[in-house]
Amino acid sequence: MTKTGKRLLLCMFFAFPLASATLLRSGFALPQAQTIHVVEVTAKRFEYSPSPIHVKAGSKVQLKITAIDHDHGFKIAALPDSNEPKNKPGLLFASPQDCWQLKNHETTTIEFSAQTPGTYTFKCCHTCGLGHRGMKGKLFVD
Repeated sequence: MTKTGKRLLLCMFFAFPLASATLLRSGFALPQAQTIHVVEVTAKRFEYSPSPIHVKAGSKVQLKITAIDHDHGFKIAALPDSNEPKNKPGLLFASPQDCWQLKNHETTTIEFSAQTPGTYTFKCCHTCGLGHRGMKGKLFVD
């Protein structure tokens, strides 16, 4: 390696940490990963618990839903209850589905970004007995 190459390498070795420290002290910060709001939910005989669920607009959310008595389902619209179908989605799902199957004693993770404030009704989409139609819950994006 030439003398000039060694000097350049030496300068880079000392200059990078110094420049990084200066930028951080000046208020410049590197972007950090957004935290994920995790909500543990159970599905059992005609109810979801907890319900309602509250999350902040702009947050990333993980619903970890466990069926604790037999198979159930989970269905939620991407639009708030009061919106017309032409509006853009308020919930952006990592893997959108019409109906998530919740197997007995297994945990299903549903990930989304809560973009638009509003009320989102969710319901069971797997016939689970006589009270199936009443198995609903609410997600509030504040």
